[in-house]
Amino acid sequence: MRDQSHMEQVERWANFVRDNPTQWKKIHTKFINALFQKNAEVIQRLLQQPNGKQKLIELYDIKNVEGCEWLK
Repeated sequence: MRDQSHMEQVERWANFVRDNPTQWKKIHTKFINALFQKNAEVIQRLLQQPNGKQKLIELYDIKNVEGCEWLK
């Protein structure tokens, strides 16, 4: 169960979205893009580790290794 501070953060974000209908999209897009970028960085670091490729295959349950672009 999440604590009260999480719910307060959700409420603050909801209020921000409501009060700033044009600004929140840029902030949200930046946040989502940062998540994808961080994921790509983690994948690249894992690929540099011993057995990193195998770890990623298991982690993401990849069935078609040959078709996975980022494992090449």
